Amino acid sequence: MPTVLACLQERAPGERRVALTPETARKFAALGASVWIEPGAGKAAAFADADYAGVERRPREAILEAADLLLCVQSPEAAELARMKPGATLVGLLAPYRADEREAVLDARRLTAFAMERLPRTTRAQSMDVLSSQAGMAGYKAVLLAAQLSPRFFPMLSTAAGTIRPSKVLVLGAGVAGLQAIATARRLGAQVEGFDVRPETREQIESLGGRFLDLGVSAAGRGGYARELSAEERALQQQRLAEHLRGVDAVICTAAVPGRPAPRIIDAAMVAGMRPGSVVVDLAAETGGNCELTRPGETIEHAGVVLAGPLNLASSGALHASEMYARNLLNFVGLFLKDGTLAFDWNDDLLTGSCWRRPQG
Repeated sequence: MPTVLACLQERAPGERRVALTPETARKFAALGASVWIEPGAGKAAAFADADYAGVERRPREAILEAADLLLCVQSPEAAELARMKPGATLVGLLAPYRADEREAVLDARRLTAFAMERLPRTTRAQSMDVLSSQAGMAGYKAVLLAAQLSPRFFPMLSTAAGTIRPSKVLVLGAGVAGLQAIATARRLGAQVEGFDVRPETREQIESLGGRFLDLGVSAAGRGGYARELSAEERALQQQRLAEHLRGVDAVICTAAVPGRPAPRIIDAAMVAGMRPGSVVVDLAAETGGNCELTRPGETIEHAGVVLAGPLNLASSGALHASEMYARNLLNFVGLFLKDGTLAFDWNDDLLTGSCWRRPQG
């Protein structure tokens, strides 16, 4: 029998994305899989059930019991994992760094779980890199949120009432989210700066029309990520950044260290030194925030400065975010779905690098 490849409706609060789109459903069927989906799974991302031509609609319980390969955006909870078919495979953003009972359930059900957060960030893996595709949407949406919250225009305007200068936007972190934020702020006409402790990002920031903010701190790490700063480096960075923030209108925070709390970059004293009407949008809110005052999931005001800590911002662009995510999964699953059957090559570094749990013995 062909592999049953399935997708459930996401149940995490605020999650609007879907792991299977009509486009990728057709392509999985062409790979020989029998494709199932829970009714309404794509509705929040603007995909109607009727769009999934040729896909079988099955209730949630039936999918859990029969699916050989389950695609998800966020991991099902332990109670649902415990109802999955023994020996099945799970692929998605599984939050493997989160300590909970899911590991024991995965082992007990002999499930193979691929956490896409752990995918090696190599040239070969680019078409499967869900972190990059979703970060691009988050960076874009973060700038739109900042523009909405700001009491200022972003572009320079010449009006009958005089000339209005462009807003000054500072983006902290020049990963995919940060670079997308820089590009978006530039398109909106803002005067944009980018800061990152990795010196190799200067060229990327400047290629997008931003100015590289050099605070005299370099902390290049492995795999394209930044290492943690020493106490001395952090003190120097904090001092120079505090001075610079006094002239900034909007800050987009995107700095992250995989598997660890977000680095604290902006403290309360820095916020107090910013001009009233300034805005901070903290994309790192889900892992503690780059700003000391960030409240995950809330927008607050402190000393005249608006601070937003949005959660799962990529989900607010659910249609395009889902399309990108689903294509990432299609490319990844194509490594081991051959002629309707699952065949894992455990010598493939992309599979071993992203595998969170697999049956032993």
